[in-house]
Amino acid sequence: MTSKRPIFESNNILVAGGAGFLGSHLCDELAKNNKVICVDNFSSGSIENINHLLQKPNFKFIKHDLSEPIDLEKFPELRPFKVAFQGVQEIYNFACPTSPKEYTKLPIETLLANAFASKHLLDLAVKYEAKYLFASSSAIYGEPVDSQPFREDYWGFIDPIGPRSCYNEGKRFAESLTVNYRLHNKVDAKVVRIFNTYGPRMRLTDGRLIPDLVNSALKGEPLKIYGKADVASTFCYVVDMVDGLLKTMKSKEAGPINLGSPDAVPLAEVAEKILALTQSTSSIEHVDAHPFSHRQGVPDIRLAKEVLGWFPTIPLADGLTETIEAMKASRVISYQPEE
Repeated sequence: MTSKRPIFESNNILVAGGAGFLGSHLCDELAKNNKVICVDNFSSGSIENINHLLQKPNFKFIKHDLSEPIDLEKFPELRPFKVAFQGVQEIYNFACPTSPKEYTKLPIETLLANAFASKHLLDLAVKYEAKYLFASSSAIYGEPVDSQPFREDYWGFIDPIGPRSCYNEGKRFAESLTVNYRLHNKVDAKVVRIFNTYGPRMRLTDGRLIPDLVNSALKGEPLKIYGKADVASTFCYVVDMVDGLLKTMKSKEAGPINLGSPDAVPLAEVAEKILALTQSTSSIEHVDAHPFSHRQGVPDIRLAKEVLGWFPTIPLADGLTETIEAMKASRVISYQPEE
């Protein structure tokens, strides 16, 4: 199914989860040349991530839980976009909590977001003949069983009832749903598998590695590395990731496509870089792994290079510099106590 030709000068593009870390950066880029409909329920996103966009006439925000159906034509704030006439040309689905801490706090919501929110967004894609992109995750592969990078044809090694299962299995189900809508409902639907991404607007309290390390460094506390001393991960800066998402949507490739950095970096090295960039005197401590943490694999990105001409270009040191400066400026270091 091909997208309807826009009646007006710019596309209507819906970004589900657009107030989140990655979704808000995508909204920034899309709003340069399109009309953007950002839908979020703030389960993990934040109004602060999109405050700078709210005054733009080509950006509209809808607070809605997409585990419930949505009728875009009933929202008066979308009348300037003439959705009833123009429809929606593209849909990006980021509607899912992504923080490890949320796996224990919001397990049902995480499953429902991947199941019902995906279905409701795919139904919109059918209605408006819109192109659709599902933001899946490297989590669908589970833990690596050897040293080989994850290829898209690898089926994965997953614990279906473990601490991370709500996220891992939710993403796997949503991928299957997306593929079957493409096959049986003729939706121009694509799947990307996103590997570890970092950058400004990550919440300092959400339990992900980079925010945790930066926050500890800025507060003068020990930087804790969970797991074995030689544990490593990959790190893709958010600007590179957004570029990959845009190129995927424009391409004819349905995927799944791995998007991420192919270079694994020891976490101790990352911590050292953060200490140097923050001029912190904090120490580095190795502690036991969280129950919801897991060893991360490295993506094989040959498909992304071949069909998208995409690969990460921003060095880790440069990305960390931007991330740290943004975290300092935001002053979100006032840690909220966990419930």
